[in-house]
Amino acid sequence: MDPQEYAALAAYTDERSDAMVAALADLVGQESPSTDKQALDALAGLLAERWRDAGAEVQILADPTAGNHVRASVPGRAVSEAGPQAVLLLGHYDTVWPVGTLARRPFRVDGERALGPGVCDMKSGLVIAEFALRAIAALDLPLRRPVVMLMNSDEEVGSHTSRAQIESAAREAACVLVLEPSIPGGALKTARKGVGSFRLEVRGRAAHAGVAPQEGVSAIEELARQILKLHAMTNLDVGTTVNVGVIEGGTRSNVVAARATAQIDVRAWTRAEATRIGAAIHALKPFNPSAAISVRGGFGRFPMERTQGTVKLFETAQRVGQSLGIPLSEGSSGGGSDGNFTAAIGVPTLDGLGAVGDGSHAEHEYIELASLPARAALLAGLLCEL
Repeated sequence: MDPQEYAALAAYTDERSDAMVAALADLVGQESPSTDKQALDALAGLLAERWRDAGAEVQILADPTAGNHVRASVPGRAVSEAGPQAVLLLGHYDTVWPVGTLARRPFRVDGERALGPGVCDMKSGLVIAEFALRAIAALDLPLRRPVVMLMNSDEEVGSHTSRAQIESAAREAACVLVLEPSIPGGALKTARKGVGSFRLEVRGRAAHAGVAPQEGVSAIEELARQILKLHAMTNLDVGTTVNVGVIEGGTRSNVVAARATAQIDVRAWTRAEATRIGAAIHALKPFNPSAAISVRGGFGRFPMERTQGTVKLFETAQRVGQSLGIPLSEGSSGGGSDGNFTAAIGVPTLDGLGAVGDGSHAEHEYIELASLPARAALLAGLLCEL
C-alpha cells in the first residue's frame, strides 16, 4: 500500500468512529454468557447480519449443546494474489458476565472511554474486525489473500466445542490474527502462557474422629501435604505457576475425611516446560501409604511461543503502524486465548490486535474509544500487506 492509501484508510475509519461505537453498544447490549445458549445464539444471529451487510459470506455453525459459532469469509481481490491460503481472524463473542449484568452496569461512554460487560474482552475486537473489512471493500484496497473470520461462543470456558473448527481453519491458513484486546497501553502479544487444568483426588478411610481416629486415614491431611508440594513447583524465574484454587473434602467435623479434591491451575511459557510440569503433577505419590491419590487433566491450551513466524507478523504490523502513525511494541500475557491452539500446531499467530483498554473480567472493564478507528485501520492495513 502507498502513503495515499494509508491516508485514505485512516480517514475512513476516523470518520466512522461514531458508527463503531454504535456497533459496540449493540453487541454489548446483547448479553452473551458462555453457558446461555439462547442468549448466545441471538448474538450469533446479530453478528451474522452485520457481517453479511459488510459483504462477507456468512455461515452459522450450529452446535446442539453450546452456543452457535459464526464463520465469515471474504475473497482476496488483488490482481496477483499472494497465495490461496487465507488469513484467519479469531474472536469470541461469549463473556464471563451473567444475564442481568447490564441492568446494573449498562454500556456507557464516559469521556474518552467506553465501559460495559464484555466491552474489552472482547466485543470491541469484533467491531474492529468488521470495520477493517468494511474499509478494505469501500476503498477497494489490495487484499491479496482471502480472509476468514471465526467468532466462537465458548472461549471463556475453554473453547471445547469450537477448538476443532479453529484448528481445522488454521491448518489451511497462512497465518492467524487474534482480535483479543491489546496489552494495556497498546502492545501486541507475541507470546502467551499455556494453561493447564488438573484435578487431584485423595481417598482415605473414614473413622470416628473422637472414638477411633487411629483407624482413619485423613484425605484432608494428605491433600494438605500435596498442596504444599504442588505450590512448591511454582518457579517464577521461568514463569511457571501452580495454583490450587478450589478444595473440597470431608463430610462432618467429627469424621476423619475419606475423600478430598483439589482443582489446580498451571501456567507455563514453553511447551517443554508445560510437558515437564504436567508430568510432575501426574507423578505425585501419597505421603501416607494408606492413602490413594489420582490425577486427571492436562494442558488444554499449550503455550503460544514467540516464534520466528510470529515475530515476522509483528514486524509487518509494526511497519503498518508506522505508516498510520501508530507506534507499536510487543509483549506477552499470562492468560491464554484461542491463539494458543493455532500457535501450538505451528501456524504463525499474532494476538492482541483488538482494542486498547483494561479490566477484562473486572467491574471496571473499559476500552479507549480512540483505539477503535486506529486498530481498525491497523488491521485493514495489515491484511492488505500480508
